[in-house]
Amino acid sequence: MTWEIILMFCVLLVTVVLFVFEVFPVDKIAFLIIVSLTLLGLVKPEEAISGFSNNATIAVLALMILAIALEENGVINWLASGMGRIKGLPLYVMAPIFMFVTAGISAFISTTAVVIVFIKIVNQLSEKYNISQSKLLLPISFAGILGGSCTLMGTSTNLIVNSVATDLGAEKLGFFEFSLLGLVFLGISIIYLTVTLRWLPWGKGKNLDEDYNLNNYVTNVHINSDSQLVGKTVQESFLFENPDVSLLKLTRNNRIHNSPGKYVTFKANDELLLMCDLENLTRINESENLSLNQENYFAPRQDSENNKASDTKEESDLDTRIFVEFLMLPGAQFLGKTLGNLRSLMMQDIVPIAIKKRKTLTKLNDRLVRSSMNKLVLKVGDRLLLETSKENLETLSKMENVLLLQEYDKVSSNSRYKRYFSLSVLLLVIGLAASGLLSIMVSALTGVCILLLTKNLDLTTVYKKVNWQIFFLLAGMIPLGIAMHNTGADVFISEKLLGFLFDQPGYVVIGTLFFTTMILSAVISNNATAIIMTPIAISVAQGMQLDFKPFILAVMFAANFSFFTPVGYQTNTLIYSLGNYKFSHFLGIGGLLSLILAVVATFLLTNML
Repeated sequence: MTWEIILMFCVLLVTVVLFVFEVFPVDKIAFLIIVSLTLLGLVKPEEAISGFSNNATIAVLALMILAIALEENGVINWLASGMGRIKGLPLYVMAPIFMFVTAGISAFISTTAVVIVFIKIVNQLSEKYNISQSKLLLPISFAGILGGSCTLMGTSTNLIVNSVATDLGAEKLGFFEFSLLGLVFLGISIIYLTVTLRWLPWGKGKNLDEDYNLNNYVTNVHINSDSQLVGKTVQESFLFENPDVSLLKLTRNNRIHNSPGKYVTFKANDELLLMCDLENLTRINESENLSLNQENYFAPRQDSENNKASDTKEESDLDTRIFVEFLMLPGAQFLGKTLGNLRSLMMQDIVPIAIKKRKTLTKLNDRLVRSSMNKLVLKVGDRLLLETSKENLETLSKMENVLLLQEYDKVSSNSRYKRYFSLSVLLLVIGLAASGLLSIMVSALTGVCILLLTKNLDLTTVYKKVNWQIFFLLAGMIPLGIAMHNTGADVFISEKLLGFLFDQPGYVVIGTLFFTTMILSAVISNNATAIIMTPIAISVAQGMQLDFKPFILAVMFAANFSFFTPVGYQTNTLIYSLGNYKFSHFLGIGGLLSLILAVVATFLLTNML
């Protein structure tokens, strides 16, 4: 083993650790890889940045832009609009239909974009008809992944594997070359997931009052010097007498008293943390000579300029305001922010109310007393509750990388012309790529150019909505595959595998490669796994003097089929919190599905040897 190979393994180990423990965002990890490989001399400078000009990276970017155009012009919503008509069907009929439609669209459009649209559709069906979200979201996510695995342009993983394999001398895969295999896996999965619906949580229709306990607001209150509370004990105040008002904390001279007793005496300038309903919140604001703090935990802010408004206007404003909910998507500007941070980002008329990370916010008193809300930060898949007016819904819907979950849909201004034209462009891109007249990259770029020239796509929207994390991840991981080839690390690993698999039957060889790739994909991104494993697969095939194709397809499918963790694929992360799932749902239902598909794939791919 050479020093270069040792250094390569060190970089791989650090990369896996960074991915597993989410030390940095994936795009930042990608930049660290580029710099590390260059400084260690494992790749040339031009090789280090080659990922930014790689055919697969540009193709993925162009396909993401196409997906944005299709979403903006209403094509995806239009394709999925008929799903509301099946609301009256039994769940065991409804779920397969959802899975089949999701998979069909995902074969040609970004899986993440399609699943996001179906998340919204299921959310609306859940609210209006009490249809279980939890019974549908996980099957939809899995079906989207399986559908994307049916064509070369279905997922970025497929494009990356094909690109890396082609660079290493393998024959380029055709657009529909492995579609039959993908359909077999999809059919098996739809049957299996339909049978296992009974083990998914019921997850009744979402109720914001129950989910967030909206009857209770939590706010900071300052006791003025002329307040009626000064000199009174907790027992003598309205706080003790009223069961709808709870005193959570008392802060005096920067000292915090959690759950102060009934004999504690109030003093001027005390700060109180209260939990109460809307009626008592209004009463506190209007009497007792108390001042509501603008930096509340869950309560709407009180603008000092609005204090001059009449009581009637205040009540009217409260009546016309609504609660809306955001689902955090990868790349959202709010990720890593707390409620306190968000107040400096939101416009004046939009107030962050609560962050939902679990099934329900139970034992709210204990959570607020024992930990600061400033430590509760938003992550991918979390939900943010906002209080605003209906007039702001259109503005909210334009925020980047967030999904607005609420019953008020913005009025679509998409014309039929734009919708049909955009769909025609997609069909043209598919036709050009499938026929072999143009590569996927060139056909996708051509489609983007047509949309831009005909003003059916705005670059400003593209800059905001493209998931740049995926682009930079791909660009940063591709040099890792080059470095493995330069240092001979791929050959070294393949030689060890060949020694282990010597004289073993073909199904053992394919099965070992498939399971190794699938497990690795569960802890790091599927694209990163594909870049690492593809050179190894080709080296093993070369060493055994076998056809490359079954090995390449093994890596491709295995990287996509990691269903046994909620982090194996981006869409699983999104539905993890929203569907009230536990890790055990992915480990049990998803794990068994991964195992079944691995066995079937091993059998089918072995027959190709």
